[in-house]
Amino acid sequence: MKTQDPFTLEIIQNSLRAISDEMFSTIGKTAMSPIIYEVLDMATAITDADGELASAGSGIPAFVGALDKSVRAILDKYPDDAIREGDIYITNDPFYGGVTHLNDVVLIKPVFADGERIAWVVNIAHWNDVGGKSPGSMSVDANEIYQEGIRIPAVKLFSNDELITSVMDMLLANSRMPDFLEGDLWAQISALRVGNKRIKALAGKYGTATFRDAIQGYLDFGELMAARTLKALPEGEYTLSEPQDDGSELSVTIQVKAGQLIIDLTQAPDQSDSPINISRDGTLLACQMALMGLIGDREMANGGCFRVMQVKTRPGSLYDVKAPGACGIYFETMIRLNDLIWRALAENMSEHLPAGNFSSICATIMGGTHPDTGKHYSIIEPEIGGWGGGPGGDGANAMFCAMHGDTFNCPAEVAETRYGVTVGQMALNPEDGGAGEFRGGKGIVIDYKIRSDNSFVTCAYTRSVVPPWGLKEGHNGTANRIEVIRDDGSSERYAMATGINVNTGDTVRVITANGAGYGKPENRSQAAIEQDLKNGYVTVEYARSVYGFNQSGSR
Repeated sequence: MKTQDPFTLEIIQNSLRAISDEMFSTIGKTAMSPIIYEVLDMATAITDADGELASAGSGIPAFVGALDKSVRAILDKYPDDAIREGDIYITNDPFYGGVTHLNDVVLIKPVFADGERIAWVVNIAHWNDVGGKSPGSMSVDANEIYQEGIRIPAVKLFSNDELITSVMDMLLANSRMPDFLEGDLWAQISALRVGNKRIKALAGKYGTATFRDAIQGYLDFGELMAARTLKALPEGEYTLSEPQDDGSELSVTIQVKAGQLIIDLTQAPDQSDSPINISRDGTLLACQMALMGLIGDREMANGGCFRVMQVKTRPGSLYDVKAPGACGIYFETMIRLNDLIWRALAENMSEHLPAGNFSSICATIMGGTHPDTGKHYSIIEPEIGGWGGGPGGDGANAMFCAMHGDTFNCPAEVAETRYGVTVGQMALNPEDGGAGEFRGGKGIVIDYKIRSDNSFVTCAYTRSVVPPWGLKEGHNGTANRIEVIRDDGSSERYAMATGINVNTGDTVRVITANGAGYGKPENRSQAAIEQDLKNGYVTVEYARSVYGFNQSGSR
């Protein structure tokens, strides 16, 4: 008999969210790597016994829908009687439930009460180095997954609450930074143990039947909320093709009908010889992020929300890679797809959605020998940039893209302490661009001064050629890229490159795009233009030529 008390169900549902957040906090407070404890490149979740996402904690939006898929990979691989209370599983392989790329390591633990499996706790975090051909385990020239690091194919890490030391030994032996790896791993293990303890107590207090009813009710509510969002949108079929920086073209067809969202990606290019492929699960994540953007309530994300969506892919394509395709730079294809879906909707619903943003992870990897410690160091930084203007407001300055929405940039003080660099500047991008009635937000400029010879830089930036797109006659934004400024004053520009050699005195300058504008620039108010000039967001020449502004107060 189902529990009918709505107050009890609500308490359990909110408790699950609190437990997810507590697991998240546990990792953040105990991890070894700044990419985890400062940037928060991680996520936590709870699923029901069958692997449907019940609750997600804070963390990267792109990870929210990843973790249920990892649980299902365990359920597919292991028979029920082989899954026991003291087990912890580990995976990072997109062909074995890892979903993203080898740096993102997932830990999974079943939760039992009264001898019955009632849930799973799961988390994911980005590890600095998991081996492979390049330091940092990401390279834009890898052509098969074997070059990208150690593959962990959904194996047991703990059995009967005992660490399987042979697995740990293999992990440590394959990393250039084993001390960081071990510290981050134990942080994730601690979070699982916290989640397991809290869920057991919750089920013990209210009973396992009531616990299950609460999860099912939460999932049903998520489905209802998503269906209502889609029913409020104009029904129709929207198709968009967009050129990409590398000269290729990506296409999508979206159908909104009767509270359902159907996304057809079967026209995607064949999978690539470069590491920009994504698994079908990764493609689902990009689509799920777009749906949650429409719903607008990140904290309510659960498996029920995604029941209203159907995604069509073609095996062997860019969006449904087959082994041993490389996936290390999957994130740029994922954000390109998310942005493609958003643009297809925005161009048909421009009264509700904003113009294009810098829309890139702008992954920046630097490393070498730390000049103070003599040890290998590695910086792995996603960057912040400008968002597009929208109906009624300018775009946000210096924010992460949709994929990294709950993260932070690494403070200069931490970067200088933990890494072998000096941060020369961190400022808003002064370039002109993104004009509109509501202008695009500003990107950033960061200078990293290299302090040791024979260091390296790897970068993976898109929107470096094709800029953020304007809406309703708003102007496009600017471009993402890095510049390597040599000690002799010469400079080089890069967007996709592996292992650029840099030496003492060289500067790596990160430049992220200003977002695109919304509406005709001539409709921008005089007061807004004057404020832009005061803030240094536009030059006088640009204000005159694009906005028709003159300092006499008229146009």
